[in-house]
Amino acid sequence: MRLTHVSYLSLPFGPLLSYEIEASPTGRKLPPSFDQGRHVGSGDRPGSWMGLAFRLPAPVDRDALASAWRAVVETHGTLRTTFGTNGRGELELDEISVGRGRWVEHEIGQGQAMNAALQTVLDETCRPFSRPSHRLCLIETADGPAVVVAADHAHVDMWSMLIIVRDLLDALQEVRSGRPPAVKPVPSFAEHTQALRDRPAAPPEVHDRWHQVIEAGGGGMPRFPLPLGDPAPQPERVELRDVLDPDGLAAFAERARESGVSTLALTVSAMTRTTRELADTDLRAVFPVHSRYEARWHGSVGWFITNSVLEACDPDPVACAAAIKEALRLGSHPLAEIMAPWGGMPEVPGMLAVSWLDTRRLPVSIDSHGLDAQYFSAAIRTDGVMIWFTTDHAGIRLRCRYPDTAEARRNVGAWLDDLVRRMRGEAGGRRRVSGLRPGAS
Repeated sequence: MRLTHVSYLSLPFGPLLSYEIEASPTGRKLPPSFDQGRHVGSGDRPGSWMGLAFRLPAPVDRDALASAWRAVVETHGTLRTTFGTNGRGELELDEISVGRGRWVEHEIGQGQAMNAALQTVLDETCRPFSRPSHRLCLIETADGPAVVVAADHAHVDMWSMLIIVRDLLDALQEVRSGRPPAVKPVPSFAEHTQALRDRPAAPPEVHDRWHQVIEAGGGGMPRFPLPLGDPAPQPERVELRDVLDPDGLAAFAERARESGVSTLALTVSAMTRTTRELADTDLRAVFPVHSRYEARWHGSVGWFITNSVLEACDPDPVACAAAIKEALRLGSHPLAEIMAPWGGMPEVPGMLAVSWLDTRRLPVSIDSHGLDAQYFSAAIRTDGVMIWFTTDHAGIRLRCRYPDTAEARRNVGAWLDDLVRRMRGEAGGRRRVSGLRPGAS
């Protein structure tokens, strides 16, 4: 599945609608997670959402789609929560009840691109303190609609977006068959948050290792190893690169098997070599890891992601596999108490984060090719570098976001060029020759 950006999103032209769902407080308070606190604690703002767009092959009845969407919201508890603050300024997570709703048509300005019109809707409705902070959108055409689901990142991760679309399509099929859509019995993300809070404290050696990691970063999380220019948040530059096609992925995977490691470990090996070659330093990066540590969470929607740190000094693939294992160990404990000495996660300008998602390994899937499904992100200002790798049967793609300065264009661009060249070299020089261009927004 393509991982793209709202500016690159392939959308038809037609009436743009969104479903405005009714919500009212129940009075019940729920525990916010550590990462929800970090995200929402940055304040109400546009561009904090993530979305997934797909196409249906024939026109859809609006009422049927709305009924299916309400079933999805009723199924997943995090979609029935909103954030607020109490009289002491402390963050609170409130449960809401949802009723029916109404379709709202949004004006598309003269000369305005559909992408821009959709972005405006999502920036207005999918904010940290919106009630609720998610939205179902519809672009109607004679050949069938484009459907968009989006939510503030505090409530979803990429795995969750697949669950939402799968459940929406299942519910829509039930409605079309004349049956009321089922509300599935899945545990809520708030239950997961409480379960993490109830786990034993991290052992002293984990605290010690985190202390070493943060001290190695000068008291903060890892930074991109080359200059990025002005450290203040800048308009983003986004690059999309198709790294390997299916044949290239097969060759790359075979090379990894020969070394006794995963494709991720071989990719980390390439990143380590690139970093050493261009910056003469070790690879250090924030490394998001999922916290669905039990099968009962596999069908739940929420932000089941926490952060770890990946440190690789030896480019040998086996050593990189060990570095990944260490990162997973550091990320397997609740971070609130670990980060307490720094007053929370010590984020700094210029941070480097690397995310890896292999959708072939997930226990949930959709027909991404038949649906022309596209993950996409919002437009923001940024002061750091974020790289997402996505792997599926079409190959390996990457998306990179960085501050749009002359230094970052030159240095991040060179780093990406070298990395892609090394990965294709491991695959015997194979590359993808079609699809998304190496672009910039």
